[in-house]
Amino acid sequence: MTRIHHIKKNTADAAAQELLSGVKKKLGGVPNLIATMAVSPAVAKAYLAFSQALSGGALPARLREQIALVVGQQNQCEYCVAAHTALGKNAGLTEREALDARLGKATNAKERVALEFARKLVQDRGVVSDSEIEQVRQAGYTDGEIAEIVANVSLNLFTNYFNHVAGTEVDFPEAPELCAA
Repeated sequence: MTRIHHIKKNTADAAAQELLSGVKKKLGGVPNLIATMAVSPAVAKAYLAFSQALSGGALPARLREQIALVVGQQNQCEYCVAAHTALGKNAGLTEREALDARLGKATNAKERVALEFARKLVQDRGVVSDSEIEQVRQAGYTDGEIAEIVANVSLNLFTNYFNHVAGTEVDFPEAPELCAA
């Protein structure tokens, strides 16, 4: 149930209108998540800036989408699982890979270690051991990439929590059921 309603461009204040116009120009539309965040332009700007900064990092889009999927699944965020299943296709994920990512699995060993680490971060609220960090390093990730995994988890925690509070209406195709995989 929607608890915070998204704003519409024609009823938004000037700051929100500018923000929504920029999103529409870049994406071709405005996802309900951003339209809902735009009730506070500061929140929407923070999300967009964080997301944009991470898109220019070392982690490939494919892995960022896999991380979003495992975090969304861990937090039972229907919106984010649906959105990142769709966005994951654009990043090269098959339906099977998207389903696997939701469970913290991947056939690629390096991706699997990153997803297991991301899942652990969510499950244990960021508390990890030295050996768990070393395992990620041994898989081939640099300290900078480990920092980006943490940042991507954090970005997705924010959107998961926001969607839970707002009751954001899902405007992406429904993600497949895990049991159907």
